[in-house]
Amino acid sequence: MTKEEVLAKVQEIAAEQLDVDKEEIVLTANIKDDLDADSLDVFEIMNELEDSFDIQLDADEGIQTIGDVVDYVQKQLDAKD
Repeated sequence: MTKEEVLAKVQEIAAEQLDVDKEEIVLTANIKDDLDADSLDVFEIMNELEDSFDIQLDADEGIQTIGDVVDYVQKQLDAKD
């Protein structure tokens, strides 16, 4: 799966969870500051990502931006292959 495909899925999940437009979900967007996500939102997004990509995510990875999420998901997917 390419980085663009991962980003598209992350955008879809985050936009639905946070009730924002996909265009706002950019790589540089800070999840809490720019997208106004609270801890529950982040938890639910992580759960959706785990289900969608069939991976395990660690909440303590220092993930702050959408780019961090995409990179971390990509790393998990690459480790599965």
